[in-house]
Amino acid sequence: MRSDTTRPAGSPAGAENRRLPLPALLALATAVFITSLTETLPAGVLPAMSADLGASEPAMGQAVTIYAIGTALTAIPLTAATAGWRRKRLLLTAMAGFAVANTVTAVSVDFPLTMAARFVAGVAAGLAWALLAGYARRMSPVHLQGKAVAIVMTGIPIALSLGVPAGTFLGEALGWQVTFSIVTVLTVAVIAWMIATVPDHPGQRRDSRAPASRALRVPGVAPVLFVTLVFVLAHTILYTYIATFLDRLGMGGSTDLVLLVFGAASLVSIWFVGAHIHRRLRTLTIAGTLLVAAAAAVLATLADVPALVHVAAALWGLGWGGVPTLLQTAVADAGGESADSAQAMLVTLWNVAMAGGGVVGGILLGLLGSASFPWSVLVLLAPVLIVVIGARTHGFPAWRVNTAS
Repeated sequence: MRSDTTRPAGSPAGAENRRLPLPALLALATAVFITSLTETLPAGVLPAMSADLGASEPAMGQAVTIYAIGTALTAIPLTAATAGWRRKRLLLTAMAGFAVANTVTAVSVDFPLTMAARFVAGVAAGLAWALLAGYARRMSPVHLQGKAVAIVMTGIPIALSLGVPAGTFLGEALGWQVTFSIVTVLTVAVIAWMIATVPDHPGQRRDSRAPASRALRVPGVAPVLFVTLVFVLAHTILYTYIATFLDRLGMGGSTDLVLLVFGAASLVSIWFVGAHIHRRLRTLTIAGTLLVAAAAAVLATLADVPALVHVAAALWGLGWGGVPTLLQTAVADAGGESADSAQAMLVTLWNVAMAGGGVVGGILLGLLGSASFPWSVLVLLAPVLIVVIGARTHGFPAWRVNTAS
């Protein structure tokens, strides 16, 4: 039995003539939005959380890190342990666990309890993330699977560019507990939405399951995972410290506008990638890498011109927006029978890179200053580009044979 993420023929006969199941895909996109928003939300309400929970701001800042650690440590083993579960039951269980963890965060007055809840939220989000892209592919017609994943992945830039600022505003106006309570309400709503619209699929038979480590031996999986780790690390270093970088330029008051430009360009990127990924995954991945590198080059050399900073933000968004869709699709195509394990590895490395981005960025800030951030992006993207170009047979193939319509 093929896994959820690699069954282009897993839809009923004549699936190519069906339309995208938009209500179900939008439910999954909302789940991506909620989990992405929750991961970074403490950064926007950090002073208030710190004061109310009696922790220093550096300690409270680890609420973001521990969420990523929860995902990174458990995505692979939990995906393997639940491989036999029916997919809808597993997805709903993960989202229910996420709702409970956020509820505890909202009502907690104890720092250790809050951190434990954040860890559990990361665990639940990681399990859901390992399912979402595969779910989108399996319930969509073959020739529209890339577009389906793109729709689901719109939750990421919307969360980062709109959700976090909105959550920060609500946190300042009503209190950070209210913000987390709203996230819980949204999670309960999306669970009901999933119950109503998302189809069910069986898990893997016991005799068809393979050890997670086998995925690394499948041609093409390792290159995609390497690109995921390094590309996300490069992006996160700059994104995490973008306010610090802009402050150095005297543009601290323009941070919201720069992120808005980035978010809008990301949405354009997701739309374009969704429309063309079926035939041009390799070209789009190379283009995305070059666009982010171009943005970093502008920020490294011409950032003293405010207008060019906004141009760089647009280039950055155009390059980055479609990357989650491209990498999720690439690892699913490459993984074959081990695609579930490959997806779990991608989720794990993604969160390792996000946690590492804050650490590496902090080290760079202390040693070299914020001007080093765009240069670090350029250095990291060089091996990314080499690997993508080199993986033309497996990983980022010139022709996606198994998805031909």
